[in-house]
Amino acid sequence: MGAWSEKIDVGKVPENGTNFDVIVVGGGPGGSAAASYHSMNGQKVLLLEKEIWPRDKICGDAVGGKSLRHVKELGVKTMIEATPHFRVDSILMSSSNGTEVKIELPKEAFEKMEAGYSLPRIQFDYMMFKRATEILHENGGYVMQGFSVTGVKIETEGSVQKIIGIDGKTKDGELMTFSAPLTIGAGGYNCPVAKTITETVYEEPMRDIEHYCGAYREYWNNVKGCEGDSGAIEIHFIDEVNPGYFWIFPVNDGTVNVGIGMVISEQRKQVGIKKSLKKMQKDVIANHPLFKGRFENANLVEGSERGWQLPFGSPRKDAPSYQPRRSAMAGAMCIGDAASLVDPFSGEGIGNALVSAKLTSEIFDKNIHSDGFSEESANKYMKDLWDKLGPELTNSYRLQQVIKRKWLLNWFMKKASKKESIREMMTEMIAGKEASGGVYSKWFVIKALLLP
Repeated sequence: MGAWSEKIDVGKVPENGTNFDVIVVGGGPGGSAAASYHSMNGQKVLLLEKEIWPRDKICGDAVGGKSLRHVKELGVKTMIEATPHFRVDSILMSSSNGTEVKIELPKEAFEKMEAGYSLPRIQFDYMMFKRATEILHENGGYVMQGFSVTGVKIETEGSVQKIIGIDGKTKDGELMTFSAPLTIGAGGYNCPVAKTITETVYEEPMRDIEHYCGAYREYWNNVKGCEGDSGAIEIHFIDEVNPGYFWIFPVNDGTVNVGIGMVISEQRKQVGIKKSLKKMQKDVIANHPLFKGRFENANLVEGSERGWQLPFGSPRKDAPSYQPRRSAMAGAMCIGDAASLVDPFSGEGIGNALVSAKLTSEIFDKNIHSDGFSEESANKYMKDLWDKLGPELTNSYRLQQVIKRKWLLNWFMKKASKKESIREMMTEMIAGKEASGGVYSKWFVIKALLLP
């Protein structure tokens, strides 16, 4: 049993009806980070999680360079390093014509353990939640697990509606209600706070299958080429999963995260083949010439087969309001998957969840917003969020469109194999420490592809 397999003592339960400065709905990495940042700012925070730790979260399991600044700032990096994990030194990509591109991560960052990790989310999320629990207790906050949000409370003042808290029930069925000037939605792709903002209050779409990805994951042991505690993670754009990709991410102790991802609208076009993602993956592992030998002596970890959805942060055409979709209103802000911030090219979501979590703590001020988080501040959050993440999400979307066309993908991979500037761009997208930079300028992708 690992250190992440023990129960987490979240302390005493707050009294029903308690008022807080901030309520965070969802205890994954984004929610735990948001609760921690607001608590460190001196706010009285309530962190709510519907599951009970330890709990699994299906994901590709990679934690990139953008995440590590926040992980270190919150005191979690040393916790990770004390547990089994895989250190990522490169990303190997391949296309259907056999072209391979190996993107080496910065050697200095790797040596300083700042390039990236790969470890199971059951392990990573546990440490983020445990550390958040410690920070909240140190600052007078509360943490509840096994708590389901059953309703989001809305108050109307003149023409403005604002969220003022939540209703819910404990694992024992006790009904409780809590209030706060700010409620943060961090409950993933099906977050009740996000649904309330988009669908209930503003009557805008929350789910768009053109910008949602279906994904499927399994854990395997003894996959050939994945030995050791450091090396490459792999992304393969092969015919059998086109348009989409097949990944192989070592995580720790010889265990490998193996999966498939495909935009849901594209997946639905495959119905004539009558293949689910699970069946596609089974065929790839059993029959593809690049992989069948590698899995010949490998063993599937029974019970690890899981599917889920990823809400991409790609820009919406004719979006009804904000990009990538409305993620805030008076009284509330959403972060991470609840704000549709997953990278549409790499599928990485933790880094953007942590960036958005930190941003909420920079915009909310308990003195200024003591009577409620204002609509003006909510609009500022959405603008600042897109200013910070929009350029990279837009370029990632452009690359996602490239990989949909087999000939264009093969051409792009050939260019990337010969052109250092493209490899540098891809390195920054996957392992960069900052949320924006020169590689995310409007014309960078076009220049990188077309210029000699």
